[in-house]
Amino acid sequence: MYEDFHVTDHWTDEDLHCRWKATIVAIATRHADAIDIRFDVNGRPMWIALPCTAWQEQKKRSGKVITDQLAVQVAGRYLKQLVEEGHDSQREIYTMSVEEVLSHLDAVVSEAKAQGSLPSLPVGVEATG
Repeated sequence: MYEDFHVTDHWTDEDLHCRWKATIVAIATRHADAIDIRFDVNGRPMWIALPCTAWQEQKKRSGKVITDQLAVQVAGRYLKQLVEEGHDSQREIYTMSVEEVLSHLDAVVSEAKAQGSLPSLPVGVEATG
């Protein structure tokens, strides 16, 4: 769904190929209370930061946790929406609010149910042997 997708830039009509590359706990790397999801957008890094408190809120409201797989889908859906709506696709990092995370999470879960399941991670790893 949103771990490897194409989106057209609102302003330039450029086709942007967005691929998930990494999920990093930002507490260690930039002293932020967030999980950073890295995408390559036509070869350039773009990070979507999800606040750790979103995990707590999701657990409170549903009793379920946000998995790594879901976090990637949420961040990818958010990135796609940013580009489609004309936000600056040249920025290197965007930070989501808790409300945005939960809203995108609900949408991703709904889409995954309609499709049968979430794509598995990691993507783009070629089998050897």
